[in-house]
Amino acid sequence: MTPARMLFGTGVICVTAGQDGNGPETCQNGRMITEHALLPVVPGQEEEFEAAFGQARHIIAAMPGFLSLSLSRSLESPSTYLLLVEWETLEDHTQGFRGSPEYHQWRALLHRFYEPFPVVEHYNQVMSAGPADVGAADVKDPA
Repeated sequence: MTPARMLFGTGVICVTAGQDGNGPETCQNGRMITEHALLPVVPGQEEEFEAAFGQARHIIAAMPGFLSLSLSRSLESPSTYLLLVEWETLEDHTQGFRGSPEYHQWRALLHRFYEPFPVVEHYNQVMSAGPADVGAADVKDPA
């Protein structure tokens, strides 16, 4: 059994790799995680990249634990794209997708466009807001 602990009052679950509990610890908050990657596409290959990504998105969307993705192109640096992928768990991305035969297809379609190779990081949402939240902290309960 993999050792795990919950950080009291936070909802954060930490799991230690390895049966003996001596491996690295990963924590997540029980909610989805977001994969973040800035994709530096070779200038002049943006249209070809977008077409290839149109094919590749079907590969990742079929993976267990996949929730959604968005691909955005930078206004200031048009050869740079922001990829955000939401996963149920970190392992759905790092072990499930990256360890799958489908990842080899993804890589064959997309990795040739990157220079340099992108850095991929994973995030837990800490806070969010929407229009309904404006001034909400200032409203006092009349009771």
